Amino acid sequence: MHWLSIIIIGLASNLDNLGIGVSFGARSTRITPFSNLIIAILSMLATYISITSGEYVSEYFSEANGNAIGGCLILFMGIWSIRAVYKKPTSSVSMDIESNVLSTSTTDTGYRHVLRWQESVWLGVALAINCIATGFGAGISGVNATFTAISVGAFSFITVAAGMKIGNRMSKTWLGKHSDLIGGLLLVGIGLYEIFI
Repeated sequence: MHWLSIIIIGLASNLDNLGIGVSFGARSTRITPFSNLIIAILSMLATYISITSGEYVSEYFSEANGNAIGGCLILFMGIWSIRAVYKKPTSSVSMDIESNVLSTSTTDTGYRHVLRWQESVWLGVALAINCIATGFGAGISGVNATFTAISVGAFSFITVAAGMKIGNRMSKTWLGKHSDLIGGLLLVGIGLYEIFI
Protein backbone atom coordinates (compact mmCIF):
# COMPACT_ATOMS: atom_id res chain seq x y z
CA MET A 1 0.00 0.00 0.00
CA HIS A 2 1.35 3.39 -1.01
CA TRP A 3 1.13 5.07 2.38
CA LEU A 4 3.36 7.96 1.36
CA SER A 5 1.20 8.64 -1.70
CA ILE A 6 -1.96 8.45 0.40
CA ILE A 7 -0.68 11.07 2.85
CA ILE A 8 0.71 13.39 0.17
CA ILE A 9 -2.45 13.15 -1.96
CA GLY A 10 -4.49 14.07 1.10
CA LEU A 11 -2.29 17.10 1.74
CA ALA A 12 -1.89 18.22 -1.87
CA SER A 13 -5.62 17.98 -2.54
CA ASN A 14 -6.35 20.36 0.32
CA LEU A 15 -3.82 23.18 0.05
CA ASP A 16 -6.54 25.18 -1.71
CA ASN A 17 -8.64 24.60 1.39
CA LEU A 18 -5.89 26.12 3.51
CA GLY A 19 -5.90 29.21 1.31
CA ILE A 20 -9.70 29.40 1.53
CA GLY A 21 -9.53 29.11 5.33
CA VAL A 22 -6.91 31.85 5.54
CA SER A 23 -8.98 34.16 3.35
CA PHE A 24 -12.18 33.56 5.28
CA GLY A 25 -10.43 33.99 8.61
CA ALA A 26 -8.78 37.21 7.48
CA ARG A 27 -12.24 38.63 6.78
CA SER A 28 -13.63 37.48 10.13
CA THR A 29 -15.83 34.86 8.47
CA ARG A 30 -16.29 31.77 10.59
CA ILE A 31 -16.72 28.30 9.10
CA THR A 32 -18.40 26.27 11.82
CA PRO A 33 -17.19 22.72 12.58
CA PHE A 34 -20.43 21.37 11.06
CA SER A 35 -19.92 23.29 7.82
CA ASN A 36 -16.27 22.24 7.77
CA LEU A 37 -17.37 18.62 8.20
CA ILE A 38 -19.72 18.93 5.21
CA ILE A 39 -16.85 20.19 3.07
CA ALA A 40 -14.62 17.32 4.23
CA ILE A 41 -17.31 14.67 3.56
CA LEU A 42 -17.91 15.96 0.04
CA SER A 43 -14.18 15.81 -0.66
CA MET A 44 -14.08 12.25 0.71
CA LEU A 45 -16.99 11.15 -1.50
CA ALA A 46 -15.48 12.70 -4.63
CA THR A 47 -12.13 11.08 -3.90
CA TYR A 48 -13.61 7.64 -3.17
CA ILE A 49 -15.77 7.61 -6.28
CA SER A 50 -12.97 8.77 -8.55
CA ILE A 51 -10.46 6.30 -7.11
CA THR A 52 -12.93 3.44 -7.37
CA SER A 53 -13.50 4.35 -11.02
CA GLY A 54 -9.75 4.37 -11.55
CA GLU A 55 -9.44 0.95 -9.89
CA TYR A 56 -12.05 -0.45 -12.29
CA VAL A 57 -10.10 0.85 -15.28
CA SER A 58 -6.86 -0.52 -13.80
CA GLU A 59 -8.15 -4.10 -14.23
CA TYR A 60 -7.27 -3.78 -17.90
CA PHE A 61 -3.64 -2.92 -17.21
CA SER A 62 -0.72 -4.64 -15.53
CA GLU A 63 0.43 -3.23 -12.19
CA ALA A 64 3.47 -1.56 -13.75
CA ASN A 65 1.46 -0.03 -16.58
CA GLY A 66 -1.25 1.03 -14.14
CA ASN A 67 1.27 2.83 -11.94
CA ALA A 68 2.78 4.54 -14.97
CA ILE A 69 -0.58 5.66 -16.39
CA GLY A 70 -1.90 6.78 -13.02
CA GLY A 71 1.36 8.56 -12.26
CA CYS A 72 1.21 10.36 -15.60
CA LEU A 73 -2.34 11.53 -14.89
CA ILE A 74 -1.34 12.85 -11.47
CA LEU A 75 1.77 14.44 -12.99
CA PHE A 76 -0.40 16.09 -15.64
CA MET A 77 -2.74 17.47 -12.97
CA GLY A 78 0.25 18.91 -11.12
CA ILE A 79 1.66 20.55 -14.25
CA TRP A 80 -1.79 21.90 -15.13
CA SER A 81 -2.15 23.40 -11.64
CA ILE A 82 1.27 25.08 -11.89
CA ARG A 83 0.43 26.37 -15.38
CA ALA A 84 -2.83 27.85 -14.11
CA VAL A 85 -0.95 29.75 -11.40
CA TYR A 86 1.15 31.62 -13.95
CA LYS A 87 -1.63 31.94 -16.51
CA LYS A 88 -4.06 33.61 -14.09
CA PRO A 89 -1.99 34.97 -11.18
CA THR A 90 -4.68 37.31 -9.91
CA SER A 91 -7.88 35.41 -10.64
CA SER A 92 -8.22 31.96 -9.10
CA VAL A 93 -11.25 29.72 -8.86
CA SER A 94 -10.78 29.62 -5.09
CA MET A 95 -11.00 33.39 -4.81
CA ASP A 96 -14.11 33.47 -7.03
CA ILE A 97 -15.77 30.85 -4.82
CA GLU A 98 -14.79 32.76 -1.72
CA SER A 99 -16.16 36.06 -3.03
CA ASN A 100 -19.48 34.52 -4.06
CA VAL A 101 -19.97 32.81 -0.72
CA LEU A 102 -18.89 35.82 1.32
CA SER A 103 -21.36 38.04 -0.51
CA THR A 104 -24.29 35.98 0.82
CA SER A 105 -23.05 34.98 4.28
CA THR A 106 -24.98 35.92 7.39
CA THR A 107 -23.83 37.80 10.48
CA ASP A 108 -24.19 36.83 14.15
CA THR A 109 -24.27 38.95 17.31
CA GLY A 110 -20.48 38.79 17.56
CA TYR A 111 -20.21 40.92 14.40
CA ARG A 112 -18.55 37.98 12.60
CA HIS A 113 -19.80 36.50 9.36
CA VAL A 114 -20.83 32.87 9.63
CA LEU A 115 -20.83 30.47 6.70
CA ARG A 116 -24.21 28.75 6.61
CA TRP A 117 -24.33 25.00 6.03
CA GLN A 118 -26.16 25.50 2.71
CA GLU A 119 -23.30 27.68 1.51
CA SER A 120 -20.78 25.14 2.75
CA VAL A 121 -22.34 22.54 0.43
CA TRP A 122 -21.63 24.69 -2.63
CA LEU A 123 -18.15 25.49 -1.38
CA GLY A 124 -17.53 21.80 -0.66
CA VAL A 125 -18.68 20.74 -4.13
CA ALA A 126 -16.42 23.30 -5.77
CA LEU A 127 -13.41 22.21 -3.72
CA ALA A 128 -14.23 18.50 -4.19
CA ILE A 129 -13.93 18.88 -7.95
CA ASN A 130 -10.18 19.33 -7.41
CA CYS A 131 -10.05 15.80 -5.98
CA ILE A 132 -11.69 13.98 -8.90
CA ALA A 133 -8.95 13.90 -11.51
CA THR A 134 -6.24 13.26 -8.93
CA GLY A 135 -8.31 10.47 -7.38
CA PHE A 136 -8.89 8.83 -10.75
CA GLY A 137 -5.17 8.78 -11.46
CA ALA A 138 -4.47 7.47 -7.98
CA GLY A 139 -7.02 4.69 -8.49
CA ILE A 140 -5.30 3.52 -11.65
CA SER A 141 -2.05 3.48 -9.69
CA GLY A 142 -3.61 1.11 -7.17
CA VAL A 143 -3.82 3.45 -4.18
CA ASN A 144 -6.38 2.28 -1.60
CA ALA A 145 -9.66 4.17 -2.09
CA THR A 146 -10.88 4.03 1.51
CA PHE A 147 -7.69 5.20 3.19
CA THR A 148 -7.03 7.87 0.56
CA ALA A 149 -10.57 9.23 0.94
CA ILE A 150 -10.10 9.33 4.71
CA SER A 151 -6.78 11.12 4.25
CA VAL A 152 -8.36 13.70 1.95
CA GLY A 153 -11.28 14.25 4.34
CA ALA A 154 -9.04 14.57 7.39
CA PHE A 155 -6.67 17.02 5.73
CA SER A 156 -9.65 18.98 4.39
CA PHE A 157 -11.03 19.48 7.90
CA ILE A 158 -7.60 20.29 9.34
CA THR A 159 -6.52 22.74 6.63
CA VAL A 160 -9.76 24.73 6.64
CA ALA A 161 -9.71 25.03 10.45
CA ALA A 162 -6.00 25.88 10.52
CA GLY A 163 -6.42 28.39 7.72
CA MET A 164 -9.13 30.25 9.63
CA LYS A 165 -6.90 30.53 12.70
CA ILE A 166 -4.00 31.79 10.61
CA GLY A 167 -6.25 34.21 8.76
CA ASN A 168 -7.52 35.68 12.02
CA ARG A 169 -3.98 36.86 12.77
CA MET A 170 -2.80 37.89 9.33
CA SER A 171 -4.49 38.88 6.11
CA LYS A 172 -2.03 37.02 3.90
CA THR A 173 0.49 34.25 4.31
CA TRP A 174 3.08 32.94 1.91
CA LEU A 175 1.57 29.46 2.07
CA GLY A 176 -1.96 30.68 1.50
CA LYS A 177 -0.89 32.95 -1.34
CA HIS A 178 0.99 30.19 -3.14
CA SER A 179 -1.23 27.21 -2.27
CA ASP A 180 -1.98 26.41 -5.92
CA LEU A 181 1.72 26.33 -6.79
CA ILE A 182 2.67 24.21 -3.77
CA GLY A 183 -0.20 21.80 -4.43
CA GLY A 184 0.86 21.47 -8.05
CA LEU A 185 4.47 20.74 -7.10
CA LEU A 186 3.33 18.08 -4.62
CA LEU A 187 1.20 16.43 -7.32
CA VAL A 188 4.16 16.45 -9.70
CA GLY A 189 6.21 14.73 -6.99
CA ILE A 190 3.52 12.10 -6.47
CA GLY A 191 3.24 11.47 -10.20
CA LEU A 192 7.01 10.95 -10.54
CA TYR A 193 6.99 8.74 -7.45
CA GLU A 194 4.25 6.50 -8.91
CA ILE A 195 5.94 6.31 -12.32
CA PHE A 196 9.48 5.48 -11.22
CA ILE A 197 9.13 3.83 -7.79
